[in-house]
Amino acid sequence: MMIPKALPRRSFLRGMGTAISLPFLDAMVPALARGAATRPPLRMAFVYVPNGIMMRDWNPDYEGKLAELPRALKPLEPYKDDILLLGNLTHNSGRALLDGAGDHGRCCGSYLTGVQVKKSTSDIHASVSMDQLVANEVGSHTRFPSLEIGLEDARQSGDCDSGYSCAYTNNLAWRSATQPLPPILDPRTLFERLFGDGVPMTPQARARQAIFRRSILDFVTDDTKKLETSLGPTDRRKLDEYLSSIRDVELQLEKAEKSNAQIDPHMDKPYGVPADFAEHFKLMTDMVTIAFQADLTRVLTFLVTHEGTSRAYREIGISDGHHPLTHHRNQEPLMEKVSQINAYHMKQFAGWVEKLKSTKEGDGSLLDHMMVVYGAGLSDGNRHLHEDLPTLIAGRANGTIKTGRRVVYRRETPMCNLFLSMMDRMGLRMEHFGDATGRLEGLDLT
Repeated sequence: MMIPKALPRRSFLRGMGTAISLPFLDAMVPALARGAATRPPLRMAFVYVPNGIMMRDWNPDYEGKLAELPRALKPLEPYKDDILLLGNLTHNSGRALLDGAGDHGRCCGSYLTGVQVKKSTSDIHASVSMDQLVANEVGSHTRFPSLEIGLEDARQSGDCDSGYSCAYTNNLAWRSATQPLPPILDPRTLFERLFGDGVPMTPQARARQAIFRRSILDFVTDDTKKLETSLGPTDRRKLDEYLSSIRDVELQLEKAEKSNAQIDPHMDKPYGVPADFAEHFKLMTDMVTIAFQADLTRVLTFLVTHEGTSRAYREIGISDGHHPLTHHRNQEPLMEKVSQINAYHMKQFAGWVEKLKSTKEGDGSLLDHMMVVYGAGLSDGNRHLHEDLPTLIAGRANGTIKTGRRVVYRRETPMCNLFLSMMDRMGLRMEHFGDATGRLEGLDLT
């Protein structure tokens, strides 16, 4: 009996300077295993927003099954069955602990490392972040052990908060105690990293491609046609949808670059960075979605804007800086503006959740095979509180997280307990991390 050979999971469409990985296809499942349960890999992501949250708009007044969501979470209302809201998680290492002022530097530096970072502008010292521990465990299965992205340019040296280096406020991922991993900000750079030969294109090469209006898909046309002849109708549809999403990203990039040139040819922005926050957010998360689909990586950190940012949001009518607004001293007009910024951020995140939920993979969606933490290193930005941090998880983590609920833990429960539990799910078993006191119970109701 002839048994059809399965398509390798790590297959590529290749062309000149191009290597496009494929999404999970039925043809990648061995013939004898197609009647059995097959599961795509689990992915982990962190989406970090700065300066805290208006907690009166975040915490529902109930526990258990999610009902009506409060204002800050309202954009997630259509997807409340896909999220788990966690209460009373704390990062004690973000507190002063005799080091004085500098909560923004500490809260971001400690967020994924779980340690109290050294107060210094030059002799930086943190620890390996949990995302990088996971990347070291699962990274051999993917082209990129991890991806680090962001939306706001920032210094990597100097004093950014009361004697704390900018390295703490402007990075989430740490490869070692002294080596942060700066996020990629430019969508064009991210695109070329994901789909090129690993070397960013020069401006001259970009110009030549623009003149001939070549899509990256043009370079893999022959490989695409060959592959399609060996696929069934379901896989051909999946492949077409996947390649269409790549082309959509290319069109978004072209639009952003044209818009930037029209706004100001001398503007101080990286090549291809959209001037509009929402457009920038969507472009980056669209590419990350493709990267997860193609199993290019299983680990992501997304620093939406850097800690202590004074970015204004004129697109929603707010010209004041974000950070100064969070020091509202309980003045209602200022608090209202912070609430609007929080809701605006969440609206963008909800758009990504929708994208992940609508992307089919295996017997479910891409979101089903993910755990995406959305949160901040401060709760109350006015008082610089490090307890009851705003934290939610989107995605069911391959069935190991029971969503659609709010779980409130004992006060001062370490955030690192959640991290240990997440590492377990990613296949990395550690006895200790940061100030963890154990695993976080109740994620899966078992």
